[in-house]
Amino acid sequence: MKERVTLTLDSNLLREIDRKVDGYKIKNRSHAIEMLLMQNIGGNVPTTAMILAGGIGTRLQPITFEVPKPLLTVHDKTLLEHLFDLFKKYGIKNVIISIGYKGDKIKSAIGNGRRFGVNVTYVEEAKPLGTAGPLKLAKPFLNDTFIVSNADELKELDLMDMYMFHKENKAAATIALYSVQDPSAYGVAKLQGNRILEFVEKPKKEQAPSNLINSGLYILEPEILDYIPEGFAMLEKDVFPRLAREGKLYGYPFSGQWHNTGTLELYEKAIKEWKDIE
Repeated sequence: MKERVTLTLDSNLLREIDRKVDGYKIKNRSHAIEMLLMQNIGGNVPTTAMILAGGIGTRLQPITFEVPKPLLTVHDKTLLEHLFDLFKKYGIKNVIISIGYKGDKIKSAIGNGRRFGVNVTYVEEAKPLGTAGPLKLAKPFLNDTFIVSNADELKELDLMDMYMFHKENKAAATIALYSVQDPSAYGVAKLQGNRILEFVEKPKKEQAPSNLINSGLYILEPEILDYIPEGFAMLEKDVFPRLAREGKLYGYPFSGQWHNTGTLELYEKAIKEWKDIE
């Protein structure tokens, strides 16, 4: 809930605040002041992120016969470390990792996460649980707004801005959407304003409802855990469509970096084009 307040500010300071208003990311003077306060006193991002790292990585065989996909390296850092860099940039240091296939190797490489500047907790899938099932395992740790990310993509986006977007829309789930030239190989978002109506799976390029695809990073409210059935479940098939029908699913387009590393060709492309997060 928001409350109205009256502020008396120096005119020079007010001019600096007004310069931050662009009508898009920062809509007005009040929004600019709220952003500055959140940046400086906290509450600007979730405190916990969860990484889905239990997949087999079939399309990257034979590499993944020996190395689990989240431990593949780009510029001498594992994919997990690049995600840690994104989270740390926004002060997020509590990380839950769901592990399954070759999970012992991930635990051995990452440990408690402290040497990477994060605090890591593991949840272990005795059998594959999809992209939603592991969230049920992590329920004791997910008491407030949280982030979920796939482990096999490289991403750079403004998590603080996405979080504010999520809260302003009172969303149960917000999906980071990335624009691609040819969306025919992906699930493509059909939008009404910022609200996601549905995802159209692998449409022909000329029939795609947009060029915005699911980037594999979400901001979620704990209430979505009630939408997840027991056992194997997928966010994309079992949870998001229900939220969309209820008007609780939103899309956040971003223009930062994004690389899928799911095939040998895409992995090679990521190595060549990815710019490390500083």
